Amino acid sequence: MKLIHLTDTHLTLPGLALYGSFPAERLRACIASINADHADADLCVITGDLAHAGEPEAYAEFAEIIAELKVPVQLVVGNHDHRGRLAAQFPTLQQDEHGFVQSVIHNNSGSFIFMDSVKEGTHAGAYCEKRQHWLAQQLAQASGDVYLFMHHAPFKTGIKPMDKIGLDQQDAANLQSLLHHHGRVKHLFFGHYHRPMHGSWAGIGFSTLRGLNHQVVLDFQEEDQYLFNHEPPAYAIVFIDDDNVVVHNHDFLDPSTPFNALTEPEWNA
Repeated sequence: MKLIHLTDTHLTLPGLALYGSFPAERLRACIASINADHADADLCVITGDLAHAGEPEAYAEFAEIIAELKVPVQLVVGNHDHRGRLAAQFPTLQQDEHGFVQSVIHNNSGSFIFMDSVKEGTHAGAYCEKRQHWLAQQLAQASGDVYLFMHHAPFKTGIKPMDKIGLDQQDAANLQSLLHHHGRVKHLFFGHYHRPMHGSWAGIGFSTLRGLNHQVVLDFQEEDQYLFNHEPPAYAIVFIDDDNVVVHNHDFLDPSTPFNALTEPEWNA
């Protein structure tokens, strides 16, 4: 299976810049790149913060842009999003019985579970008992490998200001116990941190990547300031088979020109 992962598009009111760049333009460029080079992908997942302030107009422009994507798309809700307005723009976006934006896709590669980690009234995350009960049901019905998608990471990353608005630690501990009991979770994809990170948590592989508009500075000392920069945006191309999950991050706006190592002079005077 070939999967596209992108995150944190942060669309604003049409024509409005955010931190000096235009999120809609970034998203259009991203969609154009995916269509040109990866239109054969089976699914594209966008892991939250689709709009920066959850305005209906921002979701309308977001919908207009992703309608051009040649790959089926699945949306995940983030802390900058508004569930009600998002659902109004995307009426087919599934919700569980409690109104959380959660759903699952079963295919030949496994079960792909899309989770709602939003904590109302804050930028931090939560995964409450109701959501855990829903997830337990999905895990019980999964017959093969499981892949999880959520906005907040259920662990500390070392970037202290972002960890302060990470997933509630008790909820994270409960989630870890639930997943450990199931035992077939192969990979966790998330957003929120605007940085490329890869590793494992509780024996589960994970990955995230830069957002589309702005990034979080790589700083392990700062505790209180949210420092951003304009490192290049990226999306990920993921290859999944029975034994492997391989994640390639693509800085799609990188201006450097490819060259052929067989014909380019190796040494320059």
